Amino acid sequence: MRRLFLCCSSLALLFSSYLSASELNVVTTVKPLNLIVQELTDGIAQTEYLLPPGTSPHDYALRPSDVKKLRDADLVVWGGPELEMFLTKILENKKNSLAITKQHAIDFRHYEHGAEIHHGDHTHSHDGVDPHFWLGPKQSVQVAQVITEALIQLDPLNKNRYKDNLSQFASNVEKAVDELNAELKPLADRGYYVFHDAYGYFEEQFKLNNLGHFTVDPDRRPGAKTLVTIRRSLQNKQAQCVFSEPQFSPSVVKSVVSGTHVNVGTLDPMATEIAEGKGGYIRFLHELGQSYIKCLKQ
Repeated sequence: MRRLFLCCSSLALLFSSYLSASELNVVTTVKPLNLIVQELTDGIAQTEYLLPPGTSPHDYALRPSDVKKLRDADLVVWGGPELEMFLTKILENKKNSLAITKQHAIDFRHYEHGAEIHHGDHTHSHDGVDPHFWLGPKQSVQVAQVITEALIQLDPLNKNRYKDNLSQFASNVEKAVDELNAELKPLADRGYYVFHDAYGYFEEQFKLNNLGHFTVDPDRRPGAKTLVTIRRSLQNKQAQCVFSEPQFSPSVVKSVVSGTHVNVGTLDPMATEIAEGKGGYIRFLHELGQSYIKCLKQ
């Protein structure tokens, strides 16, 4: 009888662990953030993200299906109001939501100069925390640690599995950084311009020579003064490359580089073409690094 009881108890514990994992519903906002969460939930739970590939969080409008996903989620992981203002109201009373930019355990960059950004129905300042944290390998590991703690609180039976996944993720990121350092270090003195001010975490990690950006926000048209300054810099051969982004029209970039011999590359901060699943974030880091390397090496 005692053996039967122990057997039933073991089965109940096993079933409870499986049920907890299968029922846990994690929703993220942007694909790069979801790539990080997938590394942590690998083999344990499923995740999904709201914004379709190729969309920008700067001007996104929630659909009814998005609202349902958010309401049904056991945990919502979002960047924070600095990046996703459209989520502020709907998540203000949701207990199981994690705004990354509000976490004190993460070493955030801060913008040096403020600028008023208008997004139709709201306005915010381009100052304070830089919300593009997933572009920083160090910050992404810190983000993963914070998310792991939240997952364990919701699903304590899988505590060790989440911790193992976190450890593996941190190790893989460290290896990717070492590999990218070897390739990017020889290019550190080559200047370039980016489309919008989003890549500071990556550039600080690898000590790259960003000469400036076309706009602080991708939905804000570059000013004439900025374009003239960049054009003059290109004519003086101060820059090796100019980067556009697949989420936005490259027409302004093409017009500025026209008649110069400057290389034009593409940086995709939203991981549009990166395959999801295990190793996805590492593939994203390598793809981003190769985009720099390809353009700066020419």
